[in-house]
Amino acid sequence: MAVHPARANDRAHDSWRLVWASLTRADVAGLGGYVALSLAAALAGGVAAVALVPLIQPDHTWPIAARVPGLDGGMDTRIAVFAVAMGGFALLRWLAARCGARQISAYGMRLRRQVHARLIDASLGSLADATSAEIANVLTHNVEVIVQGLSALQQLVLAGLTCAVSLAFALWVSPPLALAAPLLAAVGLLASRLFGREQSEVARQYVADMTRLFWHSEDFPRRLRHVRSFGREDAEKAGYADVSSRLGDGYRRQLELVASGRLVLELLAAASITAIFLLAQRWHGIDQASVIAVCLLLGRLLPYLVSTRQSFQQLRSAGPALELRERYMHMPPALGPIATTSARRDPVLIERMRVTPPVPGVVVEHLPLVPGEMTLVSGDSGIGKSSLVDALAGMAAPQLFVASMDGNDVDFDTYRQRVRHSAYVSQSVRPWQRTVRECLHWADPLATDDVLHGVLKDVGLDQRLAASQRGLDTDLHSSASRLSGGELQRLLLAQVILRQPVMALLDEATSALDAPSELRVLGTLKARLPHTILIVVSHRPGVAALADQQLDIGSGLATALTRRATDAPISESAGRLSIRS
Repeated sequence: MAVHPARANDRAHDSWRLVWASLTRADVAGLGGYVALSLAAALAGGVAAVALVPLIQPDHTWPIAARVPGLDGGMDTRIAVFAVAMGGFALLRWLAARCGARQISAYGMRLRRQVHARLIDASLGSLADATSAEIANVLTHNVEVIVQGLSALQQLVLAGLTCAVSLAFALWVSPPLALAAPLLAAVGLLASRLFGREQSEVARQYVADMTRLFWHSEDFPRRLRHVRSFGREDAEKAGYADVSSRLGDGYRRQLELVASGRLVLELLAAASITAIFLLAQRWHGIDQASVIAVCLLLGRLLPYLVSTRQSFQQLRSAGPALELRERYMHMPPALGPIATTSARRDPVLIERMRVTPPVPGVVVEHLPLVPGEMTLVSGDSGIGKSSLVDALAGMAAPQLFVASMDGNDVDFDTYRQRVRHSAYVSQSVRPWQRTVRECLHWADPLATDDVLHGVLKDVGLDQRLAASQRGLDTDLHSSASRLSGGELQRLLLAQVILRQPVMALLDEATSALDAPSELRVLGTLKARLPHTILIVVSHRPGVAALADQQLDIGSGLATALTRRATDAPISESAGRLSIRS
């Protein structure tokens, strides 16, 4: 794999910078505690390695033993010193591991909450180009890769401290033998960077391929029906196999690079210990016990050196994952917060409003929105119905907005506050709660079982749940009790009834129902929401019989706003909808 050297080095540096930049003060403080415990553990381990030498050579006089309390005493004292040092090492490593685990856990939870909160608060326009597969990746696997990066950083800190302490002990025990330490460190650093460039590229491609795999797995049951209807099973299998193959190759290459780096480090460690023995043999005056101590000190570094390769690889993989996360974290927010006030249910007259897309824009003029009335929005697909509904819901700012309420002009922020207590249901929304009860309590946590049964009867789900042994606790995702697409839409409409919103917006929210069922459910919904402005997007002409007014978005031709005869004073206002350049 050809990689531009400068670009690869920049990416390797960015991984360190991005991981460090993602840490809060609390994370840094936790990392400081981990460093302190790891340093104490490394010191205890060094003392244990030095204390082992007099036990191996009890009759050998070792000058360095006089510098360590207890090592120049009897065998019982030496054993006690070694036991205390090893016990302290084990305890401190355990405490450090617990500290690190708590930090990793808190870090992962914070990343997930932050990116999910940012997505919840993001503007609808900023999410227009984001695929649901990539969003699923950002919320799940991508966070795991970043967490592994912080874990790798911890392991690198531990390895660095252990190496520094062991080399310091080696220098203290035998300065001549430790003279090779700078050279060994330089060679070790060179070995750690042997495959860094390729690892950065492999990690970046792995993140991209994982997103593609999420895309292939998205909404699989509906996707499967689409694939089968086109007779493209073989093409779908081939496409999935291609992405899986790239993922497998990337994972294999990651492990191969780790193994290659481990081989280099292990050979380096073997060569270093061999060189120490050769140096001790040729350099007269070096005590044999010192040789053993230095070999023990350097030998305990081998596991850390072996794991360092994998830690570097995980840290590099975190870089692309953090870049993807940061892209979502910097999405522009939705419209500003709305002050919480009591919900007013007065009529609103939208005198003029322009929304995009599509370009040049959909313009609405003299549109009355009256509580208890249903407005049907119809038109060809892609002509701007959803953009219009987003603006009516107060979720997307229109290019132009002129409206009045009680004869007083209101701006869009005031209008948003007016319709804040709303309910929006789209045909593509599927309940994510586990049971029917959880789904309904999500809309109204205080609703009693009697109320829940009542709204289920309103939307025609009472008999379906009566046939289930678990009733309100029927599992929405179990193969034995899974609701159909139309039943799930009925369940979401039951949420709307529970909420009793100021405005309810149904964007083809009854598309999975047959025409008679759609009319029955919408009729019941209108009756159960007498103080709600009801806006329905539908392609079925029969819905017009229930609507008090209909907005038909034509293909460039101005059309009149059709209203049924009513005694409401505001009904005298005429209206029309047109596409303007």
